[in-house]
Amino acid sequence: MNLPTVFDFKQAVASLFIFFLYSVAPTLWAAEPLQIFVSVVPQKHFAEKVGGDQVKVESMVQPGFSPETYEPTAQQISALSKAQLYVRVGMPFEEAWMKRIQGVNPTIAIMDARDGVKLRTLESHAHDEHEANESTHEAAESDPHLWVSPRIAKQMAKQLADSFSKLRPEQTEFFNKNYTSFAAELDQLDQELTELFKDKQGLKFMVFHPAWGYLADAYGLQQIPIEVEGKEPGAKALTVIINEAKHENVKTIFVQPQFSQRAAEQVAKAIQGKVVAVDNLAEDYIPNLRKAARLIAGVESE
Repeated sequence: MNLPTVFDFKQAVASLFIFFLYSVAPTLWAAEPLQIFVSVVPQKHFAEKVGGDQVKVESMVQPGFSPETYEPTAQQISALSKAQLYVRVGMPFEEAWMKRIQGVNPTIAIMDARDGVKLRTLESHAHDEHEANESTHEAAESDPHLWVSPRIAKQMAKQLADSFSKLRPEQTEFFNKNYTSFAAELDQLDQELTELFKDKQGLKFMVFHPAWGYLADAYGLQQIPIEVEGKEPGAKALTVIINEAKHENVKTIFVQPQFSQRAAEQVAKAIQGKVVAVDNLAEDYIPNLRKAARLIAGVESE
């Protein structure tokens, strides 16, 4: 009877180890979530809904900060060196920082959420005809607040499913299933808002910062901004805005918590109205957008 030698035993262990490397270990390695960066918090929600436990998502603009003036931190730039995907949306800071992001991580994939979206021009309140004519000759700034329309949010979610699938093809079915589920939630919200605004076509609502344009376009509304070229209005512009608010019978001024409320409060006082905060950057996307729409429609009070 031949007993196995020490050499045979070592060879068997080595064979088992090689089998583990080729069969079991890749599965464990693949279980590491994809490192994803997005520009604003609502995108983080979309990415997590589509990616599930296969993604770890961080928003560049943290809650409470304005994306109009944000500058990424050194810690975020360091974390970006390990990320597989950055999802941009058109915020001003992206132009200044995208080259630096690619500099620390040349292999990072870039997805532009604006692809396939009919972009609108960001409104800027003009306080007289001369200013309005001058502004038309300046380079029009595209509105980056895509996500406030559930219809565009659905497009953004599909882009995410496709991008995640390219990075992790073996999980394509998982990403598509998650997308389908999230898309159904967005369709339901779209139906609710269509019903909410069906008898309010042409409704004008006043905002400090024009962040609700895609929502307005989707449901036949019109936002009136207080902001003049990204700044608080001067005395002359403020007078025009107050007169416009009175003419349109506006009683509510909507503001984002990330912006100064001083000018909005001045207008509200002059028209004997009120200032109401609506945050288009909240992470609880569907309930937040539902509430914001109901406030704009005037069927819910703060």
